[in-house]
Amino acid sequence: MKSTHSKEYQQVLDVLVSARKERQILQTDIARALGKPQSFVSKFEGRERRLDIVEFVDICRALGVSPVTLLLRAGLITEEDVETPRP
Repeated sequence: MKSTHSKEYQQVLDVLVSARKERQILQTDIARALGKPQSFVSKFEGRERRLDIVEFVDICRALGVSPVTLLLRAGLITEEDVETPRP
């Protein structure tokens, strides 16, 4: 089956799945935190379903990690892309 997901999108998912596994969080735990069935997590991790930006942020929060950190780890953004807070 040919993937319809870009290389960059796949990198984001790889980092998202790695973050979940590094924290030893189960798919069922993420699903419960999101109020979704476990199959929701399985489908986006298995590339059967795309995530929208709101879902991505919600999943990051459920993992306890910043969306910006994950995007940096995936190489989708650089430190230069991150706005420095102003006093």
